[in-house]
Amino acid sequence: MSSYEAALAAFLATPASEGWRDLVVFRDGAAARACVRADAEVAAGHVVAPAPGRVLAALATTPFTEVRIVILGQDPYPTPGDANGLAFSYVGPPPLPRSLVNIHRELQDDLGAAGPASGDLTAWARQGVLLLNTALTVREGASKAGSHLALGWGAVTDAVIASVSARRPHVVFLLWGNPAQAKRGLIDEARHLVLASAHPSPLSARRGFFGSKPFSRTNAWLEAKGEKAIDW
Repeated sequence: MSSYEAALAAFLATPASEGWRDLVVFRDGAAARACVRADAEVAAGHVVAPAPGRVLAALATTPFTEVRIVILGQDPYPTPGDANGLAFSYVGPPPLPRSLVNIHRELQDDLGAAGPASGDLTAWARQGVLLLNTALTVREGASKAGSHLALGWGAVTDAVIASVSARRPHVVFLLWGNPAQAKRGLIDEARHLVLASAHPSPLSARRGFFGSKPFSRTNAWLEAKGEKAIDW
């Protein structure tokens, strides 16, 4: 079985990591230490999600030079089988994760169009939407959300956010939930747009996610900057 440490090394050896691999966290051992801790969780008998081969899927699917949007969530879905390495994305049979159901609902209300046919958000990622969580792994199981927020992934995702802010032009950062909003200080708001709201979780969606119109506001800002809109 592949380990998270081995998956990191494999990612850094691929062309998909170009633009990401020069971040200091991939050179100073910070990312490797987070992977070692995730492997230790597995060794202790915990089931960890997503699988090692998907832990860096967000960076692998959206090249650094193509990032135009960052959707920042908290951590992967803890429900067994739901997480796939892209924040909020889901590939599998119904029912969809409840946060994703609420994202689809807001998308339909915002744009007045039918929602996506599935929960797979890979099409967004391939348009430059970086689907990033503040932690890249989680223990699977009920009440395990947030279980890896202190595992060391924060240094990695902070570096990703700060680098995108410093080196990419005209990026929209969608910060959904308190852990995501805590990263706001890493973003240069003189250059980028930040749209912060409640998390789409059923526990909080009615406290500011519904009605926030993130999709239309994102596209309007991109088009005002001469950038192509996202086909949500």
